[in-house]
Amino acid sequence: MTPKQDKAAPPPDGWEFAADEAIAAHGGDARAAVQALLAANASLEREVALWAPAVSYGFSRGWHKRQRGGTD
Repeated sequence: MTPKQDKAAPPPDGWEFAADEAIAAHGGDARAAVQALLAANASLEREVALWAPAVSYGFSRGWHKRQRGGTD
């Protein structure tokens, strides 16, 4: 699997600190930290999937339609 790269901006400087904090929060277990972050991301994706159809194209300036492969 190839991660999707955000071409607009480089990663913020705080990501390394955030990664260290996530690992520390899971007792030094990096695998558990990754699993927790993936679960949190999946939860947010489900939330977006539920709300995106209720948000108008104009309100979101078409952002969510483009992200889902819609036309402009």
